[in-house]
Amino acid sequence: MTEYLAGTQTFTATCPKGLEGLLVAELRDLGAVEIREQPAAVHFTGPLALAYRCCLWSRLANRVLLCLAQVRIDNAEDLYHAVAELPWEQHISPSGTLWLQFSGTNREIRNSQFGAQKAKDAIVDRLRKQSGARPQVSRHNPDLTVALRLHRDKLDIAVDLSGDSLHKRGYRTHIGAAPLKENLAAALLLRAGWPQIAAAGGALLDPMCGSGTILVEGAMMAADIAPGLQRDSFGFERWLNHQSDIWNCLREEALERRRRGLERELPEIRGYDADAKVLFAAEANIARAGLERHVRVSCRPVSAFKVPTHRQVKRGLVLTNPPYGERLGEQEALRETYAELGRQLKREFPGWQVGIFTGNPELGFDTGLRSHKQYQLYNGSIPSRLLMFNVREHAADAKVEEGKPALSPEAEMVANRLRKNLRTIGKWAQRNGIDCYRLYDADLPEYAAAIDIYQSLDGGRHAHVQEYRAPSTVDEHKARTRLRDLVRAVQQVLEIPQDAISIKERRRHSHKSGGQYRKQTEAAKSFWVNEYGAELEVNLYAYLDTGLFLDHRPVRQYLRERAHGKRFLNLFCYTASATVQAALGGCRQSTSVDMSKTYQAWAARNFRRNHLDGRQHQLVEADCLRWLDSAQQNRRGGYDLIFLDPPSFSNSAKMRGVLDIQRDHAKLIRQCMNLLGPEGTLVFSNNLRTFKMDKELAAEFNVEALPLLDRDFQRNPKIHNVWEIKHPER
Repeated sequence: MTEYLAGTQTFTATCPKGLEGLLVAELRDLGAVEIREQPAAVHFTGPLALAYRCCLWSRLANRVLLCLAQVRIDNAEDLYHAVAELPWEQHISPSGTLWLQFSGTNREIRNSQFGAQKAKDAIVDRLRKQSGARPQVSRHNPDLTVALRLHRDKLDIAVDLSGDSLHKRGYRTHIGAAPLKENLAAALLLRAGWPQIAAAGGALLDPMCGSGTILVEGAMMAADIAPGLQRDSFGFERWLNHQSDIWNCLREEALERRRRGLERELPEIRGYDADAKVLFAAEANIARAGLERHVRVSCRPVSAFKVPTHRQVKRGLVLTNPPYGERLGEQEALRETYAELGRQLKREFPGWQVGIFTGNPELGFDTGLRSHKQYQLYNGSIPSRLLMFNVREHAADAKVEEGKPALSPEAEMVANRLRKNLRTIGKWAQRNGIDCYRLYDADLPEYAAAIDIYQSLDGGRHAHVQEYRAPSTVDEHKARTRLRDLVRAVQQVLEIPQDAISIKERRRHSHKSGGQYRKQTEAAKSFWVNEYGAELEVNLYAYLDTGLFLDHRPVRQYLRERAHGKRFLNLFCYTASATVQAALGGCRQSTSVDMSKTYQAWAARNFRRNHLDGRQHQLVEADCLRWLDSAQQNRRGGYDLIFLDPPSFSNSAKMRGVLDIQRDHAKLIRQCMNLLGPEGTLVFSNNLRTFKMDKELAAEFNVEALPLLDRDFQRNPKIHNVWEIKHPER
């Protein structure tokens, strides 16, 4: 191997979104060090032998990349020179074949195909200049695959050591109508605890096995078979720096482990499906994996799903990926399938662990089981969940499990409304990749509360219940009873444990506490959520607000779509979630102003989580009113996009005077327009339901109301007001 690649190297393993944490643990077990996680990828260091081992043994990764360089580029010429400077003659013969994978854009390089072409020219020109020959470009089994990723102005250049994606094990030539990728199946097995269950002798059963991917992956884990052992080739095998002696040793070791694993008695691994045709595919895949003596499949409907009787089967794991409406059949027809599965599990599988992977969690409710864990994953582009259940051992326990918490007749109406909203708003949120949304907003006047759902990045689901102030005619005890019933309905319908429900109560005990929410707990319980690719911190417990205004979701998306290449100002920035979205949309510089130390620290955590450079994206702890006055005096300006979202009223001790948005908005808007470039846009928002825009502003500027309310807030269109304000054309 060339000297500059000797010793410890830096690698990146890519994976499907949601598998990062599992991949970190797997890489650590394989010997990786200096591990750093980011969305859909994990960076680590080690020798080349470690990268080979990861290609051979990783059950979760898509690709393993050898990182050659990370450079800052502004334009196409920078890209060309950065790539041309690397010693490609040490990686590929001039007579070899080359392929490039380019992802990402910036202000100047707006097309990934153009970026790939420019990088290809740089490599080819360098090799032709040195040898007089040039490699050919070929996508089919190239001698070298170069992976380039452009994120804003940073270009990562790497050699793809994998070749085809590592999820392609080589055993699956037949697939069903709704295939599950091999590395996703492996992730489900790991999340469900299959390695521990198999070690204890437990069985693995799949009542709707399709083409058998879960079964084959489970058998390979139980038999200690390297998932890459049957692949035809890897990308590194024709790379000039390939170390065949290291690779041959690793492969021989894997073959020996496979031989020893298959000599042991494996747990019972069986699959069933009502479709005889799809079982032909399953049998072909199982045989190609060399597991036909260890994995069996049979044609059987869900209604006949039972524990196998031909050998003494211990308790184990039932894991399945049923159809869920988006892919096969109609949703209503599937409800009975899920219900029948639940009945068979409770009747035939007491004491077993059960995992159901579905892109439609509402169908999971139809099993009648109560999930104790939920993990969020993606089946391709479909947001999905792995629902985990413990089936009770005794009939009495099973009866409790099937039963529902006692609800008053009125609360049962709330439960029915929640179920209806899950089928409408919940489904809408799922289709649009929205993890945090409002499910209920005082739909029934007697149960006056808002219920928001927050799905965390680690797969947990949380509910945020905010009680609205009851009329003075409603007895305090009755109001509390209704709130209790509402929370029980949330637990029953959403299957959320009590410790994942935040309750903000309004009390009228005294003048001092009368209009305020009472915290459920003083403990700070923060977690991270996803919003259109941004990772944002929320806390449902410690503060009045959660750190993320859900009704402003479309406003943040609107800002992100218009931020590319612009200077962005965010006033009254709160936790700066709008700035994070603008930054991910490509704004070239931002300033975010808020006087709260708590929110500034919160914003800084959001910035770090999303890898935002503090020099490019500045946080300013200051009273926005004073900051605007100072900006006018110092003639600070030139912003292309400004977001002004002040509170309706504030008399904070830190502020100079009192802010009343109805009284003061005209002055604030004029000050912002003084800072705005001639082609710029001010987005002004507030939540005062009685707000009226000053008519004189419309004579000075182009003022347009924006209908930015998503479906989950359209029941109350007065919840906030948004305007786009621009300088008049001259």
